[in-house]
Amino acid sequence: MVRALAVSDEVEPWALVVATAEPGVDLVVAAGDLPFDYLAGIVDRIDRPGVLVPGNHDPEIDGAPPAGWVDADGHVVDVGGLRIAGLGGCVRYRPGPNQWTEREQARRARRLVRRARRATRRDGRGVDILLTHAPPRHCGDREDGPHLGFECLHDVVTALSPRLLVHGHIHPYGRPTPDRLVGTTRVVNVVGRHLLEL
Repeated sequence: MVRALAVSDEVEPWALVVATAEPGVDLVVAAGDLPFDYLAGIVDRIDRPGVLVPGNHDPEIDGAPPAGWVDADGHVVDVGGLRIAGLGGCVRYRPGPNQWTEREQARRARRLVRRARRATRRDGRGVDILLTHAPPRHCGDREDGPHLGFECLHDVVTALSPRLLVHGHIHPYGRPTPDRLVGTTRVVNVVGRHLLEL
């Protein structure tokens, strides 16, 4: 079993983050919109690698993620015993980085699927986690412009059949955020911090 600490969108006190990691996490995944110094501090304090995608409030990463982190946006990476495919950003609602029209994200998604299939042909391993900032459309998203999900993520899930789709972006504001299913893939909103077991 692989344990992953998932974080997104809301900075939590260090004591809570470290306590969540204590059961023995193997890696940290971040679904965006967290300060880079906070992310660097997490992997430094718990001494585990991190994989991230950017959120709409993050700067452009340009190949320079925070210390201890791997940028999975548009890539397929193998970290901590898991294969992770990533698509950061959200639906474009204003000028700024890490925002995409549905058409732009669908083009990025098709490239990601091709990369994941090449990796699977190479070694026979599929994708364990699809790491995104925004959720799939009609799967925990909202109806206001900034919080719409991407339709194209349904196609990615169908093509890759990951065990989990991990996303942030949709703040629960005290309401429960039940896991959802897209086919056999469990969709998990990880705003704040969550411990995932695969």
